[in-house]
Amino acid sequence: MELSVLNTSGKDTGKKVTLTDTVFAVEPNDHAIYLDVKQYLANQRQGTHAAKERADIVGSTKKIKRQKGTGTARAGSIKSPIFRGGGRVFGPRPRNYDMKLNKKLKQVARRSALSYKAQENAIAVIEDIVMDAPKTKEYISLMDNLSLGAKKTLIVTDELNKNLILSSRNVQNSAVTVLSELNTYDILNADNIIFSEGTIDKLENQFG
Repeated sequence: MELSVLNTSGKDTGKKVTLTDTVFAVEPNDHAIYLDVKQYLANQRQGTHAAKERADIVGSTKKIKRQKGTGTARAGSIKSPIFRGGGRVFGPRPRNYDMKLNKKLKQVARRSALSYKAQENAIAVIEDIVMDAPKTKEYISLMDNLSLGAKKTLIVTDELNKNLILSSRNVQNSAVTVLSELNTYDILNADNIIFSEGTIDKLENQFG
């Protein structure tokens, strides 16, 4: 697959980039994608949720009424879950939601996601973006030049571009990431993916 390299004005520079079939034209593996996205979302969970059970409640241990003769069920503790202010039954406890996946499976998932985007013609290549300072107005202008105003857009750079990242933070439906942090969820969540020119070779080496 061959793509034209665009400049920051959205015009064709005359340069071409070839996307290798081993990364952008594989037979997608939907189950691998499912597992990788599931792992990503699970790893985002803090797992700090907690509720107090009857052993965690501070209260009197005195038997609240006599055992027999009241006409109601026997009760021995005010901390019982059946009373107001009592502990919760089987409440949530802090836990770790992290999942582990093999590296090869994650590679398959990312190649599959990129192949889907290539089939949808949702991939573009742009010249390396240089920004001297964070400027949201310049970033919005770049999105308009590429006709990507309201679409979810992900820009992938080969190296950390702090000014570009800061410029994009207040722009809705737009994000910037470094190639080393690119994941299956971000690929599928974006309507369009814009790769900087210097990213393609590194991407093929990393995902190939």
